[in-house]
Amino acid sequence: MATTTEARTTTYLNYINGEWVASETGKTGVSKNPARKDEVVGAYQLSNSNDFDKAATAARKAQKAWRKLAGNVRGDYLLKAASIMEERIDDIATAMTLEMGKTFPEAKGETARGVAILRYFAGEGMRTIGDVIPSTDSEALMFTTRVPLGVVGVITPWNFPVAIPIWKMAPALVYGNTVVLKPASETAVTSAKIIECLHDAGIPAGVVNLVTGSGALIGTEMANHKEIDAITFTGSNAVGKQLAQIAVSRGIKYQLEMGGKNPVIVANDADLELAVEATISGGLKSSGQKCTATSRVIVQQDIYETFKERLLEEVAKITVGDGMDAGTWMGPSASQGQLDTVLSAIEKGKAEGATLLLGGNEVKRDGLNGYFVEPTVFENVSADMALAREEIFGPVLALMKVETIEEALELANDSEYGLSASIFTTNISNMLSFINEMDAGLVRINAESAGVELQAPFGGMKQSSSHSREQGQAAKEFYTAIKTVFIK
Repeated sequence: MATTTEARTTTYLNYINGEWVASETGKTGVSKNPARKDEVVGAYQLSNSNDFDKAATAARKAQKAWRKLAGNVRGDYLLKAASIMEERIDDIATAMTLEMGKTFPEAKGETARGVAILRYFAGEGMRTIGDVIPSTDSEALMFTTRVPLGVVGVITPWNFPVAIPIWKMAPALVYGNTVVLKPASETAVTSAKIIECLHDAGIPAGVVNLVTGSGALIGTEMANHKEIDAITFTGSNAVGKQLAQIAVSRGIKYQLEMGGKNPVIVANDADLELAVEATISGGLKSSGQKCTATSRVIVQQDIYETFKERLLEEVAKITVGDGMDAGTWMGPSASQGQLDTVLSAIEKGKAEGATLLLGGNEVKRDGLNGYFVEPTVFENVSADMALAREEIFGPVLALMKVETIEEALELANDSEYGLSASIFTTNISNMLSFINEMDAGLVRINAESAGVELQAPFGGMKQSSSHSREQGQAAKEFYTAIKTVFIK
């Protein structure tokens, strides 16, 4: 899987046709620790189009035999990989924390979730894949079955480097597809460790492939490659739409999960302690680097000041530091670019007239040499400000005051995004209005906006997705095609 150079930097290889191989370019990039920006976590391959072609060709060759296996046999490989990953949970979680900065307990929890996802989809190999349908011909049998798409290209981001690749690859594999994974370069080391679990589980050569390198180069090559039958992508809106245009021109299936500007509504009758705790957890954990993170906090005016006071009191207690340190609650931004984006959004908020209540600065102190920013809270944020409209992907909360729940819902829906939303209330009428009127793919009541259970469908509305769904039973809708069978 990896080699160690004279400089003691571990170099991770591509995984193509069951073998760990270097890119034909002979070039590597380095993954660095965002908490200690001079520390190299590992090197990864800077692949080219020929490397990708080898992976896609291997996946195509392997797919014929893979799809012929019984579903439970394919599932057995996922079960074996899950057990191996569980044994290596600390190693994988450590790699995640070192590469993208989330705290070790969060990273370990995400890795455990990856194990659970593998086990869940292993069971899909024995679940229903079709229906018997009455025919108008009394002497005929008609039913549906599902067939794999073929070779699926998987493009994943750095913020959930275990959960997202697994929740895409596991259903693709168990339904009979083969896979080529292109992970974010920032977390290439973590991705290699995931693939190693599948390799060590004995998955046949070519069924899973890993190619690292430039997103612009490899992603574009994936979308255009003749052997790719479908693309599943999580990332920015701009890149997602470019991939979709190529996919449409080629007539292949695509699935996009993109941005969010997720609101939480705090009603007059809310449990304020719970609302404060969940707003902080949903908005600031992982340094706000979640597509489902709380960004807009919409509070009814009768409780606004009390809520604000309690929120600021708790946010002020947050410890910022290296995610590997036991006392750290919030780690760094994942990169210099991401830190710059967050700091720029804060400055824009101040320039547009929002009131900075807490934070807003880069964290610089002895012992810290990374991309750290203070947890930040604004108020007097209007609906037309960038703080209320643009995804920041950082630990920034924007407080917005309203009189009524109707006004709160209107404000919550005033966004091009529609990924997740939550409300805190004990009023059944408020709950029902929120459920019925909130334009988001995931709505949560008396719970933070961030988080979805692996057995439930996940995806957004409006500009947040391609309107498809991932995870749970919904996954088969993307990774398979329905075939109608008529027997006379």
